[in-house]
Amino acid sequence: MIFNSLAFFGFIAVFLPLYFGLKGKWRLWLCLVGSYFFYGWWDWRFLSLILTSTIIDYVVGLQLDQTTDEAKRKRMMITSMVVNLGFLAFFKYFNFFIGSFQEMLMGFGMNPSINTLKIILPVGISFYTFQSMSYTIDVYQRKIGVEKDFIRFATFISFFPQLVAGPIVRASDFLPQFQKDREFDWNRVTAGTGQILLGFFKKVAVADSLAPFVDQCFAAPGNFGSLHLLIGVIFWSFQIYCDFSGYSDIAIGLARVLGFDFPDNFKTPYFSKNFSEFWQRWHISLSSWLKDYLYIPLGGNRSGSFGSVFFLVIAMILSVFVTRWWWLIPIYILGTIWIMYRLKKDAKTRARTFTYMNNMVTMLLGGLWHGAGWAYAFWGFLHGLYLIGQRVFGPPWGKLLDAMRTPKFIQNALAIAIVYFLTCLAWIFFRAPTFDIAEQVISGIVGFEGFSFGAVVNQFWVAKGVILILILLSIEIANLKFTFYKVVQENPIFRVISFAGLIWLIAFFGTFGSNSFIYFQF
Repeated sequence: MIFNSLAFFGFIAVFLPLYFGLKGKWRLWLCLVGSYFFYGWWDWRFLSLILTSTIIDYVVGLQLDQTTDEAKRKRMMITSMVVNLGFLAFFKYFNFFIGSFQEMLMGFGMNPSINTLKIILPVGISFYTFQSMSYTIDVYQRKIGVEKDFIRFATFISFFPQLVAGPIVRASDFLPQFQKDREFDWNRVTAGTGQILLGFFKKVAVADSLAPFVDQCFAAPGNFGSLHLLIGVIFWSFQIYCDFSGYSDIAIGLARVLGFDFPDNFKTPYFSKNFSEFWQRWHISLSSWLKDYLYIPLGGNRSGSFGSVFFLVIAMILSVFVTRWWWLIPIYILGTIWIMYRLKKDAKTRARTFTYMNNMVTMLLGGLWHGAGWAYAFWGFLHGLYLIGQRVFGPPWGKLLDAMRTPKFIQNALAIAIVYFLTCLAWIFFRAPTFDIAEQVISGIVGFEGFSFGAVVNQFWVAKGVILILILLSIEIANLKFTFYKVVQENPIFRVISFAGLIWLIAFFGTFGSNSFIYFQF
């Protein structure tokens, strides 16, 4: 079930009165049954998958709490990770890795025939798997206590507002909120409703209005001129932002109506002045998860292991055979030589080098989390390069601008423009169905052929998209000064004006076709 569907509105119309009418265990049961109904609406067969993960992690959590044998505790934690990652690897990556292996063999001149399975990717598996794993890891590390109530734990894993596309909520933040009934609070209801309306504006008005133009550009980039493709890339950057952040706004707002507090998942990411800041503003729940459960265990900013170098080299080699970009081979060889040379230096240099490697490994795996394809890994690879480049070139660049006495606001504007430009470049590979299409889009833009508005097809779509983006940017700029839902909560006049304005924008500009969220089957 998706939020912008008639089925969801029917579901929530029944769920809300029952929720506030019930108390204690009955309300908890309603949340669990309602969440399973919400999830099973898409395909009831996968309810067994989420239930299996829930039971295993619940039992593992109890075992971790009851034993003091560290060896046994470690085995139990590994069991949880193997099961969760095993489900994720099978359903999301099995065909991908089999296909990549086949293409690699073809790169050596072989012609293998490898049959793959027709595996359906379960909705939300990437999100609830990470959420469940974080609970087990935190219990193992004794950062949180074990949850002994199975219904409460099962509801934490499957809670429907954030089940399908996040945010990924930590057990330490969410489970304590189930300890008591959340009373009906008119201020929370209005604040949550405002955020829900903002989310629907982003999704059905902005993202879905930009989608046809973007689809057109990436379907056949050779048919369009440079300006048309450039507009398509810019529209895509706002489409994916509004689609994903719109879903998060609806989920967070809905949870607020029900009395729960979810952490923010997006904070005006396109106003970031560097890529560290970008990842503190974009998909915050995933960024913090990767930092706490992958980047820091790898060594973070302190040290690392040769495993990260090994993983990086293997990923580079595989990417050559999959993309068939043979010109990357000498770059990879020189890069590997440079890495090994740097590792022979002093401890400070070695720590810095491993920091770069840990950044790259984290972003590569983060890219693969987003989708089973080398284009997603390459997207992560680019962001890894951006983070490394920021560490290497950022300080001298800042000193150069200071030496030139460049005003601070110009420095900030320039930094925002550079980050946005490089982000859009990476987004091309995220969106393009193949590397060849991505190359066509980039070459079409830099070719500067048909770089006039007269050469742009479907100019009405462009005009509508520009108007919506300007409205969105106005809201984003305002959000830099205040938090929308808090002002809605505190100011009745602003509440009426903003609600009426958002409803009008949704009705006037909205595209109502129950279009799925980009991160729906993810």
